[in-house]
Amino acid sequence: MIKRVLVPLDTAEATEDILPIVAMLATTGAAVRLMHVAPVPDNVVTPEGRAVAYTDQEMARIQAKWSDSLQGTAARLPGAVEHVVRFGDPASEILTEVEAFGADVIVVITGTRSSVKRALLGSVAEAMLRRAPIGVLLYRPPRDL
Repeated sequence: MIKRVLVPLDTAEATEDILPIVAMLATTGAAVRLMHVAPVPDNVVTPEGRAVAYTDQEMARIQAKWSDSLQGTAARLPGAVEHVVRFGDPASEILTEVEAFGADVIVVITGTRSSVKRALLGSVAEAMLRRAPIGVLLYRPPRDL
């Protein structure tokens, strides 16, 4: 039985596509944690090289933006849904969160990239399939006709 579900999200479009699946899992009594992993930002500087925002300030801005977005998504799901924002390499951060949360399954949405693009760009979904110590539910939304 699935008791803890980790759902990494990277775009609003992905959220809309995967929401029905996550809602179904939540109605079974599973605890759900939504997650976003952002790259560690650089300082924001003017063209003259003057710092406008430092890394910690930019991280706080990104964290607040994504926290609000994830909280809005959580409100649309049944039960108590948690959310977290992390910074760093997505695959590594997701695997760290799997352990911290005690997740039983990771629900990942994947695009429809070609194998060539995936080989060049990498894929968090593919990394989860290869490296996750737990089950990975991989969802690819249907293509528009």
